[in-house]
Amino acid sequence: MATHMFSRDRKVKVLATLGPASGSPEMIEKMYKAGVDAFRMNMSHGEHAAHAKNVKSIRALEKKVGRPITILADLQGPKLRIGTFAKAPVELKTGAKFTLDLQKTKGDAKRVNLPHREIIETLEPGHTLLLDDGKIRLEVTKTDGKSVETKVLVGGPISDRKGVNVPEVVLPVSSLTDKDRRDLTFALDQDVDWIALSFVQRPEDVAEARRLIGGKAALLAKIEKPAAIDRLDEILELSDAVMVARGDLGVELLPEQVPPLQKQIVAAARKLGRPVVVATQMLESMIKSPTPTRAEVSDVATAIYDGADAIMLSAESAVGDWPIEAATMMDRIAMQVESDPSYAERVHFTETVPDETTADALAAASYNIARTIKTSAIVCFTKSGSTARRMARERPSVPLLVLTPDRHTARRVGLLWGAHAVVTRDVSDFEEMIAKAKRMALRHKLGEAGSRLIVCAGVPFGTPGSTNLLHVVRLSGNELNRN
Repeated sequence: MATHMFSRDRKVKVLATLGPASGSPEMIEKMYKAGVDAFRMNMSHGEHAAHAKNVKSIRALEKKVGRPITILADLQGPKLRIGTFAKAPVELKTGAKFTLDLQKTKGDAKRVNLPHREIIETLEPGHTLLLDDGKIRLEVTKTDGKSVETKVLVGGPISDRKGVNVPEVVLPVSSLTDKDRRDLTFALDQDVDWIALSFVQRPEDVAEARRLIGGKAALLAKIEKPAAIDRLDEILELSDAVMVARGDLGVELLPEQVPPLQKQIVAAARKLGRPVVVATQMLESMIKSPTPTRAEVSDVATAIYDGADAIMLSAESAVGDWPIEAATMMDRIAMQVESDPSYAERVHFTETVPDETTADALAAASYNIARTIKTSAIVCFTKSGSTARRMARERPSVPLLVLTPDRHTARRVGLLWGAHAVVTRDVSDFEEMIAKAKRMALRHKLGEAGSRLIVCAGVPFGTPGSTNLLHVVRLSGNELNRN
């Protein structure tokens, strides 16, 4: 894997979670070299000091390799839990009655404390409650606003402080807890590029987070609650990207409901031109084994064939025994899928209709030009990154070289399909723009003598959101020798 001026030979991005198994400067560098494009800090675990150290290591690596590297901070979101038992674990018998209430006393096989008044007040007879990642299933039979009586549909042992899920109800709970607000302030102080928002149930949750972020980072909404799927397009409109959080979706839904939903979320995000990350349990067995199962490899490949922008490692890279091997495996699967002759066709199963804007028309035109004549790259000049997003949405067959004067934009683009971002001084006229596009393509090995480039930009220069120019140029190959 060459660093410095070389671009990776694949379009899909690899996002890896940092943790005890990977939180040293040496491991971060090894993972980057193995194929990781972006790093996730899971704010559910670890002290701020450890996260700050990782940010420092990534920024030092960025300097060393001369490439922008993306950092995502993932907020924990509210964790709903039951209280404690006098003697744990307690065995809940299928068919028995079990009550959840606001009393602080320790629980037994008949009742337990549920310290969330808002849940107790929202539940109605017929609703399902899941405990301990869905292992225990309860059906609400009676409620009085202070306690909820349930019938145990699926019993089993239950112990202290296990998680509670309520799949069929939009809960009156903010997706940001006090801890999340502290973590968010910390992450923004660390100048991270993306904030991932957990427990999104409705567009208002995203709007609230957006206000708090205040443009200092891009916002990724995690789709992990069935309620979010009912309002997916509205949530996508307000987000900069989304994540299919399959682990949590799989708790609240039946396992067989998750794959079609994954496809639905990926397609909806692509139609709206929002980057989409597929996450959780992708190479789960690699937490303990140096090789994945065939089914896991197939699962990762499916996400790539569907045109996801990024695929994610969770526990595999955070606490697993084989973080480097897991990153290498993601890279190898992606390279193999993308070299499949039918890949381009499959990625375009999702039709992305351009909006009625000049920028979208130019992105669609660039895609068609690259399909019609042999081109080696699409070069786009962008300040905010929106031109790059429109280009990536088309899933062109050639790499996308994103030239921007803004380091933050370059780092955010790191989650975008096919994008290779370079921080470079802004151009002031047409000739300078064409000369720079040619030099950068040669320098980053995205073209050679005789190659054609498609160049997109906005005139007048320096005006954000004014993409209105498309130019096809040919490289002579000696542009780097000129002054």
